[in-house]
Amino acid sequence: MHIREIDTRNRRDVRKFIQLPFELYRNSPEWTPPLVSSVKLTLDRRRHPFYSDSAAAFFLAEEGESVVGRIAVLDNRRYNNYIQGKVAFFYHFDTIEDGSVVEGLFAAAKAWAGKRGLEVLKGPKGFVRSDAYGVLIEGFEHSASMGIPYNFSYYPSLLERIGAEKEVDYFTGYMIAQDELPERLFRLAEQIKARRGFWVKNFTTKRELRTWIPRIQEVNNRAFTQVWGYYPVDDAEIRMIGQQLLEVSDPRLLKVVMKEDEIAGFAFVFPDVSEALRKVRGRLFPFGWVPALVSLRTTHSLLANEGGLLPKYTAAGAL
Repeated sequence: MHIREIDTRNRRDVRKFIQLPFELYRNSPEWTPPLVSSVKLTLDRRRHPFYSDSAAAFFLAEEGESVVGRIAVLDNRRYNNYIQGKVAFFYHFDTIEDGSVVEGLFAAAKAWAGKRGLEVLKGPKGFVRSDAYGVLIEGFEHSASMGIPYNFSYYPSLLERIGAEKEVDYFTGYMIAQDELPERLFRLAEQIKARRGFWVKNFTTKRELRTWIPRIQEVNNRAFTQVWGYYPVDDAEIRMIGQQLLEVSDPRLLKVVMKEDEIAGFAFVFPDVSEALRKVRGRLFPFGWVPALVSLRTTHSLLANEGGLLPKYTAAGAL
């Protein structure tokens, strides 16, 4: 087995790096592929805003002509400046069930991080704060929603083998249409709105939503300061997140809670296009955008994975 850092200017290397999970999970109906274009962007040092002040390296584990593992290691300087730490992130981690592959990949990642003065390796955590992160440790029988990590059940034990320890838990849940919220909750919400002066801003078009994104992201920066892995996002990252948001959003499902003219919080719900991503194997071009657009309009599943509230309103019932 050979571990090597890839040249991100080499199309063949980039293709090998991106293709590995598609090979690993080709017979796994639970896995939802990422957008290939989004993964490719993380390897593009000229276009991705991460590289304006930070650095990353990408490693492959190969046996002959076969790719058997991959990992990215990140030096996120804005994060380290914010926490006054020396932390490297790992991301894009995929492997066959082989402890020696994991050991080789993490040895390479640690060596790269060590040369940059970084002392701790955490992850999986990505290139922007909103990237899905973590390793699945339970619920392997469930299909992953769009943007939610999925991995085989052998991943946790392989990571523990190299000394990795869990730092925080995140949970996902399902709610079916029959699980109706009690009528009392809706009455209470109307009472709180009237008593506290809250009102809900609704959107009908993406053009209108686009003008609000900078204000929403400003609240996003202030709402999650106590969340694991937090660091302030900059304007370039906000623009990229906003563009990604517009690509998969239905403006009618995005709500902003206002207190007079100030944004108090927000709740974003998206059409879940996981099934379409599986059908097109993460590729919108040249023809994958057709089923993706159809799925946006016909899916019966919604994904709620973004919501925030300014700290001063946490006990006021705004959420």
